[in-house]
Amino acid sequence: MTDKSISGLYTVQFHTLGCKLNFSESATMERLLADHGIRRAKPGEEPDVCVVNTCSVTELADKKCRQAIRRLAKSHPGALIIVTGCYAQLKSDEVAAIDGVNIVMGNDRKNHIARLIEQWQADRVQPTMVDVHGFRELTDFCPSCSRGDRTRYFLKVQDGCDYFCTYCTIPFARGRSRSATIDSLVEQARQAAAEGGKEIVLTGVNIGDFGKNTGERFIDLVKALDAVEGIERYRISSIEPDLLDDEVIDFVAQSRRFMPHFHIPLQSGSDEVLKLMHRHYDTALYARKIEKIRSAMPDAFIGVDVMVGTRGETAELFKQSRDFIASLDVSRLHVFPYSERPGTVALRIDYVVDKHEKEERVAEMLRLSDDKLRLFTSQYLGTRRQVLLEHPARGCNVMHGFTDNYLRVEVPRHDELANCITTVSLDCPGNDVETVNGTIVAP
Repeated sequence: MTDKSISGLYTVQFHTLGCKLNFSESATMERLLADHGIRRAKPGEEPDVCVVNTCSVTELADKKCRQAIRRLAKSHPGALIIVTGCYAQLKSDEVAAIDGVNIVMGNDRKNHIARLIEQWQADRVQPTMVDVHGFRELTDFCPSCSRGDRTRYFLKVQDGCDYFCTYCTIPFARGRSRSATIDSLVEQARQAAAEGGKEIVLTGVNIGDFGKNTGERFIDLVKALDAVEGIERYRISSIEPDLLDDEVIDFVAQSRRFMPHFHIPLQSGSDEVLKLMHRHYDTALYARKIEKIRSAMPDAFIGVDVMVGTRGETAELFKQSRDFIASLDVSRLHVFPYSERPGTVALRIDYVVDKHEKEERVAEMLRLSDDKLRLFTSQYLGTRRQVLLEHPARGCNVMHGFTDNYLRVEVPRHDELANCITTVSLDCPGNDVETVNGTIVAP
């Protein structure tokens, strides 16, 4: 075992909420604690440390964070309770007031978790230690390239955001846009390959803004990573439409390693609502990006973020949004109800959508999403695709994986094929709209 410098602590349990970036950073914190002799608690084992990595994208997210913190504190009364993430960053006093919380860490302190534990042990005077900087002080880039619970790695390439959309608190939770260097990211990708990694997802808050502080470009990062031997697949996580250059689309179209898969936030299909949101594009630009991708990669999976019920979204504007989205040749919608966030400019907009109407609009958009996903999936039934199979769950007689164009596939369990890219026949729809039943054709 690694020599311990954090006395009396042996096991840790993580509870992570929110985005892929949070999950990547939780895995990095777990590795940092392992370097100090603190391993992940086994099922049924009492943890010495509980870390809650929080989200604050909506009021519901805040509520789920509070519930998770209280549940862990009640279930493990002897554990050191650490809370970090966006909720901790934005509402540190509120988090510190929750019974059982020992340390509240800002987003820029995650890579210092071991040192903060040591400090808490050495200087414990107050019941709760709070180490949270203001958003203008969130200037450091904390690297993270960590393996998820399945098969893929998550490589953090960028953090922070300079957009300040009227409904969003992320710039206050994550700070200004900043990036790693291409050289450092290539080295992390090489390390992932050396560990047996086959797929890397590029993550960040606004990854299309990559290189703003380094003078480098996102397309140059993509090209450099494409040359790393051993990594079979890359996926680009959410990227703003105005920052998705045609050069990137064209490169992905001819790349063997970058998958035909894009996630492009839209938020609204109404130009008037986009202006109220202070988004940096209009529907015409968005439609051109979708057409460009479809022209270059007919098989590409295109996911779309949509927010409904925002302030100012009248019934007529919602219909405009719905009709525009229905016209797009996209694969799936990720639908979010608008949530009031304290301190945001959106609160100055007079028109408010009532809760019942908001729920109806969410349901309508979800139905549209299901229709689009069924249509996209149906094109590939009866075909063969390459699938990266994930490690099967314990006691389960099936396993899952994703095609190159992000169709989730279920096949009979073959443990020897976990973390392998395998030819699979896509036979028929699965038990839900998100899954296809398949048969392994060849390893």
